This record gives sequence, C-alpha cells and structure tokens, in this order.
Amino acid sequence: MTQPILQIEQLRVSFRIEGEYYAAVDDVTLAVRPNEVLAIVGESGCGKSALAHAITGLHDPKRTKLEGSVVFAGRNLLSLSSHELNQIRGKSIGMIFQDPLTALNPLMTVGRQIEEGLDYHTTLSASQKRQRTLELLHRVGIPNPQQTYDRYPHELSGGMRQRIMIAMAIASDPVLIVADEPTTALDVTIQTQIMMLLKELQQQLNTGIILITHNLGIVAEMADRVAVMYGGEIVELAEVEELFADPKHPYTRSLLQSMPTRQAHKEKLHVIQGMVPSLAKLPRTGCRFKDRMSWIEASEHEAHPVLREFKPEHWVRCTCYRNFRFPQGAQGEISDGTT
Repeated sequence: MTQPILQIEQLRVSFRIEGEYYAAVDDVTLAVRPNEVLAIVGESGCGKSALAHAITGLHDPKRTKLEGSVVFAGRNLLSLSSHELNQIRGKSIGMIFQDPLTALNPLMTVGRQIEEGLDYHTTLSASQKRQRTLELLHRVGIPNPQQTYDRYPHELSGGMRQRIMIAMAIASDPVLIVADEPTTALDVTIQTQIMMLLKELQQQLNTGIILITHNLGIVAEMADRVAVMYGGEIVELAEVEELFADPKHPYTRSLLQSMPTRQAHKEKLHVIQGMVPSLAKLPRTGCRFKDRMSWIEASEHEAHPVLREFKPEHWVRCTCYRNFRFPQGAQGEISDGTT
C-alpha cells in the first residue's frame, strides 16, 4: 500500500473549561494518502475543525492539550516549535479557512497577502513574487488579476475571497491541503465552482486534501474516502462509494436519511433526535450516539466501542449497527443497512 503523506495516531485534542480538560477529538487514528481527498463529515460540534487545527498547529497552547502524534514527512507535528511549524505551514501544508472574510487581513490588498507566504518560503525577487501572484490569481479563476491584485478583501464577493484563500494555500505547491468547510455561506452555484476548482488543482498538483464538511452532496462528488465523526470519535471510515452504498453506523445512516433525494415516496426527511452534547456533557463511555436513538435497547451497544474493520477498507464503531432500525413509521426506514 502507498505510504501515507500524513499519519495521525491516537490523537486527542482537549480544551480547558473551568480548570478541567475535555477532549473534543478523542483517540483519532487516520491516514491521508497521496493524491486523495479524505472527507471528514459530521454535525457542528463533532470535532472536525478541532482536528484540522491540530494538524496545522493552530490551537492556543494555553488552553489546549494535545496527545498522540501527527506525522508528516517523518516528523511529529505536535512536537515541533512554532518556528519549525512555520517552515511547513504555507509551504508543504496549505490551509483553506472556513470564513475568508475573517481569515484575510482587511488592511492589506489580496495580492500582498498572497505574496506574504512567498516572502517567507521562497527567495524570489519582488518582481518575481508579483508575477507568481498574478499567475496564481489567474490559476484560481480570478478575472482581471492585475486589478484584483490591488483590491482589499471587502471589495470582493464571497466566492472571490475563497478563491484568494485557495491561491494562498497553493502558492508553494503543497503536498497536503486542509480545507475546513471551504464553501460555508456560499450559494450553491459558487459552491460547485469552488469544489470543481479544488478538484482540478488537486489533480494538477497531485496534492492530498483533507476536506472538512457537513455537506454530503459535496462529499459524494469530491471524496475518495470518508471519515464520519461524532462526539470527537471516528464512528465510520470507508471509501466514498462503499459508504453511500452500504452505510453501517446509525449516525452515518441518520445523516444520509436526513438528505433530500429524488425518491418520489420520501415525502419527509428523517430528523435526528436531540443535538450534539457540549464537551462537558458528552458521554465518555459506551456509544456516544446512543442517547439520540433512544428506541434502541442498551444491550445493543458495546460498553467500550472500538473501530473495527468488518470488511476490507470499511471500519465501524460499536455493535449497535448490527440491529439498527429507524423508529417505526419513520420516512425512509431502512432495515438492511442500505440506502
């Protein structure tokens, strides 16, 4: 099997709340392979962004405790100093943030902001950096790169700002890109354009992408493999076609059943009961999703669920998937594990 470009082992990310640490990412093990898109999906509060920030070293060390390892190019990123991380971030690892309006500096032109990364990671002259920046603007589909170079973030649309973020992320031809909800707050048409652009660039650069999203439609179009997160844990991991064809974990199946489809008989969408608990109230033993499927007997759950490979390249946590069913009379009820 191809050597992964990123190997995460037993990662735990804990935040301090009133003097106590609570894990937002709990014992996560994942690998990202060369030239693949690994999607990480789940509701808000499931630990997706906390995982992304741990990979890129963006957590505040004063209120965060990191355990485990995140190995990239033979080095554990969790053990590196800020200076050492800065040699990697923006060069070998690119980051696309959730909200470009807050991620971009409102007092700098977008051209100059792209050049900042080139200042740090290259020895190009001023004229070469400008030329490289104009090439990047053109590459990400910005019309009139010369004019856009001198504009400020507030003068651009949301889709244009996201393209600027992508240009910054690929400026140094990274090996890995971490895209944290890259289409948030964009309309559907612009979302499609941005994701097509990312896919095209990924194929051109042979770059691995960690795509963090709650949009399963985007996952179906973009991803090679999918990791489903709930309560800080990976509850299911599979290749994208396998996950959509044969989802196993009750949370995965519930997410898929809550999606609109073209099925004429599906008049109502499934509604997942309750909400993701806060960190302080999240159950730390047993199946963390059990309180949101109260109709399933407690005996169906494992006391200490672990991620198991029940068939090649398809992993699932907790035995509750074996006899899972939707509530009686629920729209789109599934009893055999298929959608």
